[in-house]
Amino acid sequence: MKNILLMNKIAKVGTDRLDAAVYRCGSGVENPVGMMVRSAKLHDMQFNPELLAIARAGAGVNNIPVERCSEEGIVVFNTPGANANGVKELAICALLLASRKIVEGVDWARSLAGTEDVAKQVEAGKSQFAGCELSGKTLGVIGLGAIGGLVANVAIHLGMRVVGCDPYLSVAGAWNLNHHVEKASTYEEVYAKADYLTLHVPATDTTKGMINAESIALMKDGVRILNLARAELVNAPALAAAMASGKVAAYVTDFPTEETVAIPGVITIPHLGGSTEEAEDNCAVMAADELDEYLRFGNIRNSVNYPAASMAPTGTARVCVLHANVPAVLANISTAISKQHINIENMLNKSRGENAYTILDVNSLPGKDTVDAIKAIDGVRRVRVLTLLQ
Repeated sequence: MKNILLMNKIAKVGTDRLDAAVYRCGSGVENPVGMMVRSAKLHDMQFNPELLAIARAGAGVNNIPVERCSEEGIVVFNTPGANANGVKELAICALLLASRKIVEGVDWARSLAGTEDVAKQVEAGKSQFAGCELSGKTLGVIGLGAIGGLVANVAIHLGMRVVGCDPYLSVAGAWNLNHHVEKASTYEEVYAKADYLTLHVPATDTTKGMINAESIALMKDGVRILNLARAELVNAPALAAAMASGKVAAYVTDFPTEETVAIPGVITIPHLGGSTEEAEDNCAVMAADELDEYLRFGNIRNSVNYPAASMAPTGTARVCVLHANVPAVLANISTAISKQHINIENMLNKSRGENAYTILDVNSLPGKDTVDAIKAIDGVRRVRVLTLLQ
């Protein structure tokens, strides 16, 4: 029985994907081979030696020590696109919240409770909440992946001009974009053209604080900024100054912080982007399927630290090796197996940055001596042997 530790509440439709005859899932299981997590912070957690994989039911992995996991031979998965529709719909809502003083108007209307002639007061006071329309305005999209691409496409149908930039846009992502979406070569080009700016990139060393005094200075006066990606993308003091001066007319974020909730005029949503029943189900299902495929067959899909690698089973056994992406490791693995007179029937080797993964299907089950010989190779982090059912 393989134990799967649930670090947060995971939708049952996902955990039900894990065969109860093979897996035991729960929040109190010991020595897990896999983890499923949403928002729980794992940076201070010591992982048991048996842990093989962590599946994040969502896209961001800021709560997981990815680099340490790589060094310990733990594959980290995420679920890109599983909550994309939910976040897209909230982004469209955020566009409207940034355009029309809906939040302020609703609060004001509620304050009229218990007074007389409410309808008359509404007609007299509604002008203070006037806003603008989206049609004809330019939306700048930073990041055209699973979510940004969907937002860009909907904005086109709302009558907006859309200018987007994504240095890492995949071919598949490009094909999914509406042909009216204009591709900018730099973020600066997007900043200069946008009436509205929406952020859809992860928080990395290169993107943290990308919205700062310098980048805001490149934007139009009265720009409206949406951040449903990560709080760290926006420098809060620079935002506060820009809001106070009117340079930024509105800021809507799904990631409230101590700083942003205190800035007058900022609309803070309590991280609702992926909090739909459908999104939570989709994320749980994808995370469970990724874990199952890796734990049972050694195939990797949607990992954030190791390369995608998938091979149809052949032979009697499968040897899975997580290792550093350095010279001679693959040759040494092959030598260690051939010395035991084991034939390699099929092999796959993939790399991703400093990390690599090798799958070898062999004609007989390797013994302990073979496994120990592979483990002893410099750069090898984890070795697993799986019996393949014919």
